[in-house]
Amino acid sequence: MIINETVLTPRETISELDKYIIGQSDAKKAVAIALRNRWRRQKVKSSIKEEISPKNILMIGPTGVGKTEIARRLAKLSNAPFIKIEASKFTEVGYVGRDVESMVRDLVEISVKMISDEDKVRVNTKAEELAEEKILDLLLYKDKQGKNEDTSDTRQKFRKMFREGSLDKRTVEINVPIKFSPVQLISNNPNEELENNMGDMLSNLFPNKEKKRKVSVGEAYKLLIDQESEKLIDKDSINERAVNRAEHLGIIFIDEIDKIARGAANSTGPDISREGVQRDLLPIVEGSSVKTKYGMVKTDHILFVGAGAFHSAKPSDLIPELQGRFPIRVELSALGKEDFERILCEPTNALLKQYTELLMTESINLTFSPESISKIAEISVEINERNENIGARRLHTILEKLLEDISFSAPDMQDKNIVIDAEYVDTKLKTIIEDRDLSKYIL
Repeated sequence: MIINETVLTPRETISELDKYIIGQSDAKKAVAIALRNRWRRQKVKSSIKEEISPKNILMIGPTGVGKTEIARRLAKLSNAPFIKIEASKFTEVGYVGRDVESMVRDLVEISVKMISDEDKVRVNTKAEELAEEKILDLLLYKDKQGKNEDTSDTRQKFRKMFREGSLDKRTVEINVPIKFSPVQLISNNPNEELENNMGDMLSNLFPNKEKKRKVSVGEAYKLLIDQESEKLIDKDSINERAVNRAEHLGIIFIDEIDKIARGAANSTGPDISREGVQRDLLPIVEGSSVKTKYGMVKTDHILFVGAGAFHSAKPSDLIPELQGRFPIRVELSALGKEDFERILCEPTNALLKQYTELLMTESINLTFSPESISKIAEISVEINERNENIGARRLHTILEKLLEDISFSAPDMQDKNIVIDAEYVDTKLKTIIEDRDLSKYIL
């Protein structure tokens, strides 16, 4: 059983989320409690532990207010496998398209990759040592009998030169493994698991081959570290731990869940991407076993986070059974001018910081005046109100248009100090803003 002894308290989780997401305190509180409850369940000693199921969360709010970002950051904080899927991409069993069980298989693949990467880091020092010895073997001259003229002194001299980097550009010949698959399966078969298993089975019928490559010592060293890491890690153990982590720590974020509600749109006749998908989704959210190439995976303790704008549908339009599996409901508020100003400046990955750092690579010192920040936020709110409200994503569009000329001319600019003020913002965006039809397409 996985027990994360360093799990954050709910207050600490909210503090970390605050570094990247502005506002939405109710949603942050809900996910912080959900994260802590997973740790609490793992610490329970009695048999009731298996009966304690995660309290799945339904986030309700317009696009671009932070629903996905909250779930993604939560996964990073808990070192959990995380996958985002769109409910509208799935179809009812029996129709061509993705089946809902594929989300669990994808989650396990992500978990395998996570643990494999962690194990490679753990064995990295040993792999570097082995790779270094192999590099020295390649560098040392072989006589006609194939024996290395390898004295201790010579080897140590080469070792010193290698570590100093003076041999990095020398060329050596190494064997690089090739995964050979004579057949590539291409079909519209909705059963992805069958296709994956067939592909693996066919590739395993043919032995892995190697080919010789001439590469620099520096590149050879990296390739050999990867090869030695693969030999040092236990793949069976990785798969077992990956399934365990996916089962107990996995987070599946189901976006656009409102699109599969009955009231999502007016239609007649059977709808294969709405209520049918809900029926297929229900057993996975309730807790069932899904077959993957790594074995059966139980979904009983996977945390599901549903999200949707619910403009043309209500949570009550979901089938009652599915509603009951999302007991925690949080409503995320729409973003206003003040929120946009904070989003531009405050988060660790704030947009203005990103653009400033990007242009710094061209020696451009970009500065935004407080008035310009206020103007950018004001324009973003205005465009959202006039056109489709896409929340904070509107800031990306506005900034790209605003800084387009600077980004293009940056390498040739003589004046490396640029101040963006309110007048500059008006000049660059005024025409587009005033032309309502044009703003629909550009901003």
